[in-house]
Amino acid sequence: MTQPPVDLAGAAGSLARHWSPEVVARLNDYEVKVAKLSGEFVRHRHSETDELFLVLSGTLTIRMDDGDVTIGPGEFYVVPRGVEHQPVADGEVHVVLVEPTGVVNTGDR
Repeated sequence: MTQPPVDLAGAAGSLARHWSPEVVARLNDYEVKVAKLSGEFVRHRHSETDELFLVLSGTLTIRMDDGDVTIGPGEFYVVPRGVEHQPVADGEVHVVLVEPTGVVNTGDR
C-alpha cells in the first residue's frame, strides 16, 4: 500500500498542545514526530539514544552545560545520548523529532 506524503508544516501547525509530540511516520525502529513548542521544557537526558531536533519554523535554543545551541528554520541539531539538555522555544516553534520507537520526550525526568 502506498502512503501519501507527509505535510510536516501542516501536521505541526494542527497540533493542539505544546510539548506533546505526535508520530507522523515510522522508519524501521524509529519514529518521526512533529511537535509545537513554546517556552521552556524540563531539563533532561536520554541515556540510551541521541535526539534529533529539526526546526520547521521559529527559533529553538538547546541549553547544555557545554554551551547553548540555537537553531532556526531548515536547521537541525543532534543532542548526543547522555547529554543533559533543555529545549527553549522563543515564541512558538515547530519541530520534527527523530527518535527510536518508545522514547519519552522527558527522558530521565
